[in-house]
Amino acid sequence: MDNKYSVVITTCANDEDAKIIIDSLLEKKLAACIQVFHVNSYYSWKGSVANDPESILFIKCKDLNYDEIEADIITNHKYETPEIIKLPIITGFSGYLQWMEEVSK
Repeated sequence: MDNKYSVVITTCANDEDAKIIIDSLLEKKLAACIQVFHVNSYYSWKGSVANDPESILFIKCKDLNYDEIEADIITNHKYETPEIIKLPIITGFSGYLQWMEEVSK
């Protein structure tokens, strides 16, 4: 089953780095809404376990915009290997989904 909407997740080192990505995606109408949360990330990197505070972005978007969103994040991201994952929105409040449709390209 093809999904019409998705949430794309990426993390950034701080709010300033996140704002660059947020502004770019919203200006291009690739996303309807982007939420930022502050998290502590634990991960393996180049043979060591690391722990860093990060800003995680939940990017609500049309599924058909994923390739452009991924390319835009890669262009604007400061990480060598940024997290970029897509989660399908299986269902949701029709009013919200209609709003996403109206504000995204």
